[in-house]
Formats: sequence, structure tokens, C-alpha cells
Amino acid sequence: MRRAIFAKFLQVILVVLLLSTFIFYIASSSALLKNSRKDMLYTLSAIDKIINYSGDITGEVEKLKTVLNGKQSRFTVIRMDGVVVADTIDVPVASLDNHSEREEVKKAKEEGEGYSRRYSDTLKENMLYVAIRSAESDYILRMATPYTGMKEYLMLLLPAVWLSFLVAIMYSAFSADSFAESITKPLKEISQEMLKVNGDYTDLSFETYQYPEINIIAETTTKMSSNVKDYLNQIEMEKQIRQEFFSNASHELKTPITSVQGYAELLESGIIADEGQKKDFINRIKKEAVNMNNLINDILMISKLETKEAEVLMSDVRLSIVLDDIIESIKPLAASHEVLIHMDCKPLCIYANGQQMKELFGNLITNAVKYNKPGGEVWVKVTEEDRNVIIQVKDNGMGIPKDSLGRIFERFYRVDKGRSKKQGGTGLGLSIVKHIVNFYHGTITVQSELDVGTEFTVKIPIQGKVC
Repeated sequence: MRRAIFAKFLQVILVVLLLSTFIFYIASSSALLKNSRKDMLYTLSAIDKIINYSGDITGEVEKLKTVLNGKQSRFTVIRMDGVVVADTIDVPVASLDNHSEREEVKKAKEEGEGYSRRYSDTLKENMLYVAIRSAESDYILRMATPYTGMKEYLMLLLPAVWLSFLVAIMYSAFSADSFAESITKPLKEISQEMLKVNGDYTDLSFETYQYPEINIIAETTTKMSSNVKDYLNQIEMEKQIRQEFFSNASHELKTPITSVQGYAELLESGIIADEGQKKDFINRIKKEAVNMNNLINDILMISKLETKEAEVLMSDVRLSIVLDDIIESIKPLAASHEVLIHMDCKPLCIYANGQQMKELFGNLITNAVKYNKPGGEVWVKVTEEDRNVIIQVKDNGMGIPKDSLGRIFERFYRVDKGRSKKQGGTGLGLSIVKHIVNFYHGTITVQSELDVGTEFTVKIPIQGKVC
């Protein structure tokens, strides 16, 4: 990269030098031509004032020959019809062509002055011609002088040009090397710092460099390292959660299976003769089977919620109807726990999955009933606020300890394991609620105080129009 930057820098410098030299040559040539014309016009104006047009014009021009030839210049007096009257060159005037079509003569006749550059067949060299219309009589005065532009100075300037080129290239080579070093050195330092990681995404440390773009690379690298570290930590945490999930799921399934197997073996052995006891064992087997079925259904529900690709059928769901169905199905449970349920639901309809809404309401209200006290109450309120559905489930039951509030949404976590087992919960209810809320990009919060009660607040954004 350093070599490429160096080569590109030199290329740019060479192009700039060549371009500037060309521009300088053009500008100098133009300036030289302009000054030469100006000097010749001034000379012609001066000659126009000293010539005696009423006398012998040829004799007057002869007087100028000595002076002008010393300057390698030519002076010509031309009539308005283009015929040469007098000329400082040593050729017969009668042998000269009519000059009316000469560019400088035409312009002088029309505009008062004119000029042109061309090769002179008479003098055999390139000449600059300048002509003016006489202010003293009806003649056109013309002066011609050898003119090669900057070419005659080029050989004089060439050593200086080459010397300046050499100095410029040497300086540009030094500058290019320094510039390349200022870019490649920070990149090497960033690369060396990244090599220190070696699988351990610790915090990287970079200096502040002179180029903001390189600082952006350093900052981006630091952020990427931090993101990778966070990602790896998240993967490790999810791995632990998954291991805990399988361990807890195995334990939760093993307990009812062991119980079912034990009761079945007792019944199969024939030891139990009492019909009432046999019936009790069969009821217990059925109860454990129901618990296992509920557990498996909850596990499948969480699995579907975690799998974003899983197809979820959405439709317009009227929350008041869902809530009525859930409370109707929970009434026997509420009656057995001597708990009264109050409902306040606005006529809201959202685009969602009906089964998921039933799971959300069912788990929250069931928990509020199960972990209440005799004579307790549960308040369920559903409202709309700022394009959000607000679901509040409040009870005046036993409450949740502060040290457990941060873990209640974990799978299989139980605040009171003994009581939860008796209540027949799977330990996945609140985890399912949390997953459903996340599925709809909502939030869930909980406030609780021991022996005072608990309140869950769910906020779900309304997608599209409220039906």
C-alpha cells in the first residue's frame, strides 16, 4: 500500500508540473506577443508623426532603413488600395504584391490597427506584422519584426526548468514517502493491536491519529471488538440458559413420569386390593398425565415464540371476548381459592394471534388467583393509551420478594417451590407471557410488595388501525 501511495503521489506531482509548465508557456507566449504588439504600435505611431507625407515618401522611408535594419525590422507604407508605396527592404517596390488582402492591412483599414503572424517569403522567416491607419494621411503604415515567441527563450529557460523539475520531484518524493508513512503506520498499529486479541476480545487501545478517517477505523474496530465480545457473552449466556432449560425440563418431566410409573407398577402387581385406593391411584396417574401434557404444551409454546420463522396466524382479535372466555374458564379455580375477579375492558380490537392473547391473559390471571389468599381480589383492566394496548392485572395476594422480582420471567423459576408444586404450575407461565410480549415488541413490568399484592402491566403497540 505504501508503494502504491508513493507511486500515485509522484504521478500526480508530475502531471501537475507538466500542466503548470504548459500553462506557464502559453501565458508567457501570450504576454510576450501582447507586449511586442504594443511596442510596435507605439513605434508606428511615433513614425507616423515624423514622416513628411507631402514630400518624397520613399526618401523618408530610406532615412528609417538604417535604424530599422539594425533591429531586424521592416517598415512599409501602403496606399489604401493595397499598393506598396515604400519599403525598407532592398527589393523593387513595383515587384511587391498588392497588400490589400493581407490580414493586418485589412484590419488596419477597417478598425484602425491590425496584426498577424506568418512566414515571410521575402525575408524567409516567421514575422509579426503590425499595421495602423495613418492619422496624418491616407496611408497604412506597417511594421514587421522576426518573432518566434517563447522558442528563442526556451533554450535559455530549459536548464532552469529541468532544475526546478528535479527539485520538485525530489521534494515530492520526500513528501510522498512521509505521507505514505503517516497513513500506513497507523494501519499497522491498528493491525498489531487487533492481532493481540487472539480469541480473547478484551478492550482494544488505539492512539488518536492525525487523519479523522483512520480514527474512524480505530473506533469502528473497537466497537466491533466490543460487539463481538457482547455477542460471545450472549451466546454463552444462551447456552447456559438452554442447558438449564433442558435440565429443568428433564427434571419436571421425570417427576410425574416416575410417579405414573410407580402407581402403574403398584396397580399391576395386584398388591392394592381396595377398589377405592385403586381409583385414587388412577386419578393420580391421570392428574400427572395432565401435568405432563400441560408442561409439554408450554414448552412447545415457548419454542414457537422463540422461533421467529415459525408461522403465526394473525387476525383481528377482540380483547373483551378473549378476556370473558378466560375469566369464565378460571371461575372454578377462583371459587376454590375464594378469590373475586373484577374486569374493566374497553372495546378494543388488535391484529394478533388469538391463542397467544389467551395464553397472555390466562397465565397472568391464573397466577393472580393461585397465589392469592382466601377472600382476595383480582383486578383486570384493559385500556388504550398513545396507540398502545395497556393490560393491567393486579391482586392483593402474598406478593413477590424483591430478590425474586428479577427472575420471575425465567423458565421453571418458582418463588415458593413447595406451594407452586401444590398449585400444579409448570413454572413456564410468566416466561411464556414475556415471550408473547416480546413477539409483539411490547414491554412488561411488575410491581410487588410482600403481603400487599402484585401488579403486572403489559404495553403492546397497536399495529395499523384499531378494528
